[in-house]
Amino acid sequence: MDYRFLGASGLKITEITFGNWLTHGSQVDNDVATACVNAALDAGITTFDTADVYANGVAEQVLGAALKTRRRESLEVFTKVYWPVGPKGPNDTGLSRKHIMEGINGSLRRLQMDYIDLYQAHRFDHDTPLEETIAAFADVVRSGKALYIGVSEWNAEQLRAGQELAKSAGFSLVSNQPQYSALWRVIEAQVVPASQELGISQVVWSPMAQGVLSGKYLPGKPAPAGSRATDEKGGMNTIARLMDATVLERVQKLRPIAAELGLAMSQLAIAWVLQNPNVASAIIGASRPEQVAENVLASGVVIPPEMMADIDAALGDSIERDPAKTTSPEQRPA
Repeated sequence: MDYRFLGASGLKITEITFGNWLTHGSQVDNDVATACVNAALDAGITTFDTADVYANGVAEQVLGAALKTRRRESLEVFTKVYWPVGPKGPNDTGLSRKHIMEGINGSLRRLQMDYIDLYQAHRFDHDTPLEETIAAFADVVRSGKALYIGVSEWNAEQLRAGQELAKSAGFSLVSNQPQYSALWRVIEAQVVPASQELGISQVVWSPMAQGVLSGKYLPGKPAPAGSRATDEKGGMNTIARLMDATVLERVQKLRPIAAELGLAMSQLAIAWVLQNPNVASAIIGASRPEQVAENVLASGVVIPPEMMADIDAALGDSIERDPAKTTSPEQRPA
């Protein structure tokens, strides 16, 4: 497993991160979730990503229990704050000082840890002054409850404004967590150049486009039993926009490219995002330990430029590039 620096910081993280969105506390039983975490550790992954909103805190609990016996200093644990949690009262959401301070304490309690390596703003909060948010994050860092601060799905303008305030407050934003895949490239035109300028890395989610780039969804065929597209607990909704016949047909054109590189389709998808030098890590999830063992083989893969061009040609106009699609809710979610 290869490591990369996170932004302009001195922190190294594994270039593949294990994440538990839509799995721990919802799609899979706790014993299977623990087995997946152990498979990640066995494969050399030391970086783990979660959020307080995942299964309303249960995902953090499951991850914390799974990592409890491991040496804390050998792990990099990330979590996030913003979306409604708990009983979802008026202050159980957003990036106010109150919610950030209560959020970090709740996450530490559920994870059974003394500190978080990376604490992330899960979206931009239009209802809270940015100065208040950044000042609260500065206090979280000074308290030792989080070592680094990152964001998720912030646009270029928000990153610049946030970094300016952060540096004035004595710390830096080191990461952004956007959706990014060979099919979803909305960060490339504006977010990536701004991030390179500001010393911010991308830790990307959905590098396999919700599993579509694994090639398992065939045009004109029913979705495989047990797949995300058949999950009525939430997975079906997240993947719906990608279950388009044209998209699925174009994805199948990647199969010979993967075969030429000696890769599974899922490995090709993960390796593709890691070709971007601004990407520090790609987040993978798993509902079975063997998925982890397969996907980590994308680490260290180099895709030649001509084959990157072949991927572009195969996917064609199914690629989404509109930078305006990096968005956060205009009002704090209830």
